[in-house]
Amino acid sequence: MATRKEVTARISSVKNIRKITRAMEMVAAARLRRAEQRIDDMRPYAQAIRKLTQEVAENDQSMAKRVPLMETRDVSTVGIVLVTGDRGLAGAFNTQIIREGVRLKREYKRESAETEYRVVGRRGTSTMTFRGENVVESYSGFTERPSFADARAISRDLTTAFRDGDVDKVDLVYNRYVSPLTQYVRRQTLLPMAEAEVFGEGIPDEEGHADEELAEAHNRSDMIHEPDAEILLPMLIEEYVDLSVYRALLESSASELGARMTAMRSASENAEEMIDDLTREMNRVRQSEITQEILEVVAGAEALG
Repeated sequence: MATRKEVTARISSVKNIRKITRAMEMVAAARLRRAEQRIDDMRPYAQAIRKLTQEVAENDQSMAKRVPLMETRDVSTVGIVLVTGDRGLAGAFNTQIIREGVRLKREYKRESAETEYRVVGRRGTSTMTFRGENVVESYSGFTERPSFADARAISRDLTTAFRDGDVDKVDLVYNRYVSPLTQYVRRQTLLPMAEAEVFGEGIPDEEGHADEELAEAHNRSDMIHEPDAEILLPMLIEEYVDLSVYRALLESSASELGARMTAMRSASENAEEMIDDLTREMNRVRQSEITQEILEVVAGAEALG
């Protein structure tokens, strides 16, 4: 049995950990509210770009087929973009993205296609590198507060790789934010644009529901646009790719903060339970020491008397 001093030291250590986890929970909660606001602010613009891109492409389908990013090819190499975080302590947030990326590799391998990874976040990069996967590009340092410039840098690398023929398809894998308690992995085909979700309601989520934001954008009234589709469509497609990457970064940022807040709350509750258990153990140790002292006094008295 541990001594009272050892148990007291353990209680003090757990209390210090509880202070840290509570502080991390409060910081994540404050940042999460800002991340949610950024997602809400982006949605009207995202809906307008999706609707306009769809209309321009459908109104001039012959022109759309000549845009390089719309070109559908035989798939020999797939670029998989994994959006993870720079830090841990967020439950299964990073693990489930990596698991989905590895699953996609097996899926494409059955179709005789090679895969290469582009990874956002230090955690995903280190894990995929450790596993010996083909990571051709990594991006880090901005996952908790991504900017549109970060998204544009990533999307330009992707579109360049597609135009140059380095990849024939690009899939984006990220955590879709629902609430602090709920995030799920979403897979989105980004390129070629002919297979992107802008021309449909997207890949259904785990519960079978399509992207409600995308459906709402498609149901809006028709738009009048200029200049001609030949000039406008390539610009819109590049903007749509930028926006899709930016949305994924924002959703992933909110998901990471929500997952961290939930994980730190759970850790704080576990620390409370551990403190209670250790306190009971200390009481038993103290009682045992008192009993031992009484027995020693009684034994000493009997020896003298």
